[in-house]
Amino acid sequence: MLKKKSSLIIAIVFSLLVGVGGGLLLSHYQDRLPLIANLIKQDSKQNEDNVYLAFLQELRQIILENYWDTINETQFVKLHVLVLEQITGTTFGDAIENFTDLDQQILELLKDYPEELKQEFTVQLADLVLTNLEPFGRSRLYSQQLEDDLAERVNNIDPEADHYQSLNVAKDATSEEISQAFVEQEAILEKENTPEAAAQLAEIRQAYQTLANEENRQRYDEAGVNPSMEWRLLNSAVFYVHIKQFTPNTVQELLEVSQKVDDRGEELDSLILDLRGNIGGAIDGLPYFLGPFIGQNQYAYQFVQQGKITDYKTRSSYLPSLARYKKVAILIDEQVQSTAEVMASVLKKYNVGVLIGTNTMGWGTVERVFPLEKQISESERYSVFLVHHLTLREDGVIIEGNGVAPVINTQDVAWQRRLASYFGDSAIVSAVTEQFAFPEAN
Repeated sequence: MLKKKSSLIIAIVFSLLVGVGGGLLLSHYQDRLPLIANLIKQDSKQNEDNVYLAFLQELRQIILENYWDTINETQFVKLHVLVLEQITGTTFGDAIENFTDLDQQILELLKDYPEELKQEFTVQLADLVLTNLEPFGRSRLYSQQLEDDLAERVNNIDPEADHYQSLNVAKDATSEEISQAFVEQEAILEKENTPEAAAQLAEIRQAYQTLANEENRQRYDEAGVNPSMEWRLLNSAVFYVHIKQFTPNTVQELLEVSQKVDDRGEELDSLILDLRGNIGGAIDGLPYFLGPFIGQNQYAYQFVQQGKITDYKTRSSYLPSLARYKKVAILIDEQVQSTAEVMASVLKKYNVGVLIGTNTMGWGTVERVFPLEKQISESERYSVFLVHHLTLREDGVIIEGNGVAPVINTQDVAWQRRLASYFGDSAIVSAVTEQFAFPEAN
């Protein structure tokens, strides 16, 4: 949950229907500002109002140059008019037809607002315009706090969590002390059948997962970073890796995790790569993360922006510690989104393993934070969080709204029979079946 530093940034959900009557569904913005007719007109110099206009003009330029889809002047002006009508309660009709008309109208409106509301008006106008870009609600005007929260989320940092406190151990506790504390608390909490105990159990398991591993603990101690994956041997033949999120550290974590079982015998030949529930995250590292699975300099995936398709190749080579796995199952579900959907699509394209589960979410946008040079406040700094690309899956279809389909859909009655036909009578078949039979165990 993102925290709001300013009341000016208000979370809303609404739609823009263009070509079907045209209109905004707006929740509580109408009551946020007084109507123009009820305002006491105040004189203000145009150059002061130009600060706010310059802010909005820079925002416009960023959108026109970087948004994933092309927007012409008429469409962009119409969007602004609809937003302005909702904020002000005024109908503009055909009075605003181009950017020049729009800028002049904004200046006129700013003149009618008292000074203390000009910034709020500008921020709300900018945020509403961004929120109404398709896909709705993905693009936003960010305050500095929102940008900081995003950085923490991308890096998998929870500033409110204290894993040492959760396990009730000192920061210099030994591995043995951490393990003992976890085992004791887990045994107590598992006997309690309450929602509070379940929440606390999840908390100490996250803490233990972070602190029990030397590399994870070091990253946590240095930067508060939590691990993005967990692993375990399900049996002597099957290695299980659950990737929960993509962070700047995920590539390094893969290298570390894959080496954990290097000393095992040839019997260990099966890998379950669990992407279920993966919320996506940092996509910049994907060319490096995919290389260990499909090799270096391979065409991996594509982005589209304003009709132009860009190919992305892998930038790392095969990982020797993964070569042992002859049978690979990749688990997906409807919660898999963003970067994780791209990865699933690439692994499917290159037949790295068998995709098993249900269709992914279909959240196929790539967002980026664009700084604004023109600012309107000395106490706040704003930036633009904008959808600037859409991702394509292995067949060239956009992932947004479509998702990635599994090879074996677990909603089919005969899915287990199909699973056996791919892997034969092997340990991975029973291991995969158990993963879907008892998902809470993950």
